[in-house]
Amino acid sequence: MKDLSDKVAAVTGAASGIGRAVSIELANRGCHLALCDVDEVGLARTADLCGTAVEVTTSIVDVAGRDDMYEWSEQVVADHGRVNLIINNAGVNLSHDAETQSIADVEWVMDIDFWGVVHGTQAFLPHLKASGEGHVVNISSVFGLVSIPSQSAYNAAKFAVRGYTDALRMELELEGAPVSATTIHPGGIKTNIVRNGRAQDQQHTIERFDQVAMTTPEKAARQIVKAIERDRRRALIGPDAKVFDLASRLPARVTHGMVKALSRRAAPDNS
Repeated sequence: MKDLSDKVAAVTGAASGIGRAVSIELANRGCHLALCDVDEVGLARTADLCGTAVEVTTSIVDVAGRDDMYEWSEQVVADHGRVNLIINNAGVNLSHDAETQSIADVEWVMDIDFWGVVHGTQAFLPHLKASGEGHVVNISSVFGLVSIPSQSAYNAAKFAVRGYTDALRMELELEGAPVSATTIHPGGIKTNIVRNGRAQDQQHTIERFDQVAMTTPEKAARQIVKAIERDRRRALIGPDAKVFDLASRLPARVTHGMVKALSRRAAPDNS
């Protein structure tokens, strides 16, 4: 999909962060938009920022709800006539030790970060095929490349997104479908995902994230759209993502040793 002009893109988690930035980037390229989020105020602001040169519709949708996502996909096609692109971007973060985190919190992360991707993919894929030219974009993370202490649930969800999308891409190629799929691995992006997340030590987690977040949502959005246009299997977003990718290729003993050393240095007592 080298030309996004006059295409129709559905974007989840569009009220802020990467979702907002990629919506604006697509609008600037002439792509019509169907946006969803649970934040009505933020969603309306994103729609305003996308301007009036393209058609923009908004819906309040919880991606964890399978039926809600299917209903939204049907509404998108009813409103726009077709849909060419689904960007499964909605996500939350949980920072907590594996032993003591609550099952409710783990389910919260998996329901949004993994099942939201599955729901979005399955709900929209038939419509993407019907359009004759489609693309599935699923947002994983650098934590879908390397595991990090305190991020076991988030790691699990993002590794799952990576495996799911890799398999989907190969299935689509074997089928000869007019649809492709890309996994996105953002590094530290300057968004509110940590501030809006759940953490064992929220203040310390926010402070550490603010120190390491290197990439603006706008820059991330440009790289994501470029990955769509170039039909990449995976896209590493931000310089830190390239470091994580390299670390993932090392022997596990080496990677784990590096991560543990960095984790000790970042611990609250050492800040």
